[in-house]
Amino acid sequence: MGQTIIEKIIQNHTKEDVKPGKIVWMNLDIRSARDFGGPNVVKNYEREYGNAPLAEREKTFFTFDLCVPACSLKYADNQQVCRQFAKKMGIKVFDVDSGIGSHVMIEEGLAQAVSTVVGTDSHLNILGAVGCFGQGMGDVDITFAFKTGKTWFEVPETLKIVVKGDYAFPATAKDLTLYVLKKLGTHKAALKAVEFYGEAVKDLSLSGRITLCSMVTEMAGIIGFVPETSDSLREEVRELSGSEFSPLQPDEDSAYSDELEIDISGITPQVAAPYSPDNVRNISELKGVKIDTGFIGSCTNGRTEDLAQAAQILKGRKIKDGVTLKVVPATKRVYKEILERGILEDLFRSGAIIGSPGCSGCAEGHVGLTGEGEVQVSTGNRNFAGKQGKGQTYLASPAVVAASCLAGQIVSPEDL
Repeated sequence: MGQTIIEKIIQNHTKEDVKPGKIVWMNLDIRSARDFGGPNVVKNYEREYGNAPLAEREKTFFTFDLCVPACSLKYADNQQVCRQFAKKMGIKVFDVDSGIGSHVMIEEGLAQAVSTVVGTDSHLNILGAVGCFGQGMGDVDITFAFKTGKTWFEVPETLKIVVKGDYAFPATAKDLTLYVLKKLGTHKAALKAVEFYGEAVKDLSLSGRITLCSMVTEMAGIIGFVPETSDSLREEVRELSGSEFSPLQPDEDSAYSDELEIDISGITPQVAAPYSPDNVRNISELKGVKIDTGFIGSCTNGRTEDLAQAAQILKGRKIKDGVTLKVVPATKRVYKEILERGILEDLFRSGAIIGSPGCSGCAEGHVGLTGEGEVQVSTGNRNFAGKQGKGQTYLASPAVVAASCLAGQIVSPEDL
């Protein structure tokens, strides 16, 4: 019997026979910890291993991306604990000016197709966008990975999804993603790897693939892959990371837990209403919902392409009085690109507030929180009750967020 992509990647990192449901020990190419979870990794390591050397310090990293620069004493302490440990152990730190760790690892060529990467980030499976096995784990598991360069993992089943049809603006990659989430819910892909096929996903840019793969978490899946690639995507990854992009392909006789078709033909913008990312509706059902704030960023929609999409709508216009829009680039590199291309100026002149590169939009300590009674439309990936504060968060594309901030209510860009 042939192997799926996840099975092949794990097989390349273990001497054991790989099959769904089996627990195997696999070698790790990269192990990381963020400013959330990182201090616990340090505490665990020093308690269990003292000053014993790491397995491979050149493959071990800290990434600061949650509260950057630190705006609370807790995060200031967390980051300094990690810095001091890193200095002692000879570990590289991607500090508070770097941006989202998963994105940085793609840009730096650390997360490559066929490689294995773990860290204290629940959305590290975003690395499936470049054919890499990425997985978030708890601080105890990451501590062990720091010391040994290995982890145990239960090989998941794989779900095959064929996306049929196509879409056109104002629908975007985020709308494709939300529509797929609406169809899958949190059960059909639960605890499974997902392989996405079809022309619409094959044609996604790297930014679009990142959007799709990042929200496999909200589908309750382990990781998502897009096996089919284009020459333009290979060149985009090569230019970004300096690495060749050669993702694995599944065997023709691979065994899938199920094969589903999702027809996206002619989809309109999609919006996830509170309080669940899979509570997705066509925008026509939510038009007119008054908003107080907007947020554009997060690991799901913080790339240059996302911010350019918003800037194109905002250029020459002003955000409605009484509404605020917060924009956070994913990385320092993205910040540089929007500065050089004039995107930053268009966002600023519209009235948007630009934050430092990082995660944001997700939880306490981030840009993008809501107060009680506040209504926000966001490009983030989660809108659970209390996750971004006491208000309500609607999830949408950068285009919809930008248009809605101009109108003061949820609207489609074509309504402007």
